[in-house]
Amino acid sequence: MGCPFRLQPDGRNQHRENAQLRELGTAVEVELPDGVTAWAITRFDAMQRLLGDARVAKGIEHWAAMARGEVPPGWPLIDFVAVRSMITADGEAHRRQRGLVSQGFTARRVERMRPRVREVVHELLDSVAEGAPGPIDLRERFAYRLPMTVICELIGVPAHRREELRGCVASLTSSTTDHEETLANQRAVYGLLADLVAAKRRTPADDLTTALIAAHEEDGDRLTGDELVGTLLLMLVAGHTTTANLITNAVVALLTHPDQLALVLDSTVPWSAAVEETLRWNGPVNQFPMRYALEDIEIDGTVIRKGDAILTSIAAAGRDPRAHGPDADEFDITRPAPRHLAFSHGVHYCLGAPLARLEAETALQALFERFSRLALAEPAENLVPVASLVSNGVRALPVTV
Repeated sequence: MGCPFRLQPDGRNQHRENAQLRELGTAVEVELPDGVTAWAITRFDAMQRLLGDARVAKGIEHWAAMARGEVPPGWPLIDFVAVRSMITADGEAHRRQRGLVSQGFTARRVERMRPRVREVVHELLDSVAEGAPGPIDLRERFAYRLPMTVICELIGVPAHRREELRGCVASLTSSTTDHEETLANQRAVYGLLADLVAAKRRTPADDLTTALIAAHEEDGDRLTGDELVGTLLLMLVAGHTTTANLITNAVVALLTHPDQLALVLDSTVPWSAAVEETLRWNGPVNQFPMRYALEDIEIDGTVIRKGDAILTSIAAAGRDPRAHGPDADEFDITRPAPRHLAFSHGVHYCLGAPLARLEAETALQALFERFSRLALAEPAENLVPVASLVSNGVRALPVTV
């Protein structure tokens, strides 16, 4: 067996890397920070099957490298694999946690957010207009602030703690932080969320944290303290980082494909189609850690050994020509019902998908209808990606309005 394919932790050239991985095979051994290895699943159909495979688990106790002490405590991606929440739980524990969380994250609660989402969008666009003609960092002024405001209001994070929380959470998605910084940010964010839970226990409110505290099963079972804090952390990361990436990636795609933008502006194609094609073509997540083989598993001639870690290469699957045709690398919002795994699949399908879609569709429509001459302030190829193996976005999005 050859050396593992080393993934670049700075986030550059992700799509080129993913094309190389697909050429190497369906299951490719890759090297992550600190020499940690995993298997990247690169093909859409194989990944979809794997996400529903009972021979694969999410619990970190199944990771042989962790049991052998080969993963350092300050490993940059540690919170994705060690957090106590439904994304790292299996079987009955997962069913229990997901059932409890879904009680507080209902479709009715999300739909109630629609007027507030519209209101926040227009408030932020007023701020963008004040900076005209620019250049203006649309990620900072709009794409980031919308989901951060919405998720913090939904969870019940007070306004004066949001910037502090933002810095800590941003660090958790980075693949280039050193061990000390990772551990420091981990302590800070868990401390902030524990304080939030304690405050809501003292003074309940009409927010998701209070609803999660109150949620219980018929037998009275509730989320433990660690599970509650882990769930809030999951929702913060998924609820603002990924949605900010989705909005910025969609803006870049539409501005660099004016023929596609024209189709949504004249209502030939709905805004939802632009969102779904962005999720497939340049979604907010690149590689998502981790799953673990419960036994030896053969995938297209490659054997993944029991205890090995598995990455779902979501961005690679999004441009898999076997699933999406020979034009998989093209951004085409007229593509009939584009398939993607941006929100995972099966029992771990993202509960926040409806909210992310609501925010992205509302944001894009309002942005382009208000600023018909919106343009990138520099070439798309000059945009600097966030330094992450997991997150797929840009650090800044300079535009003129």
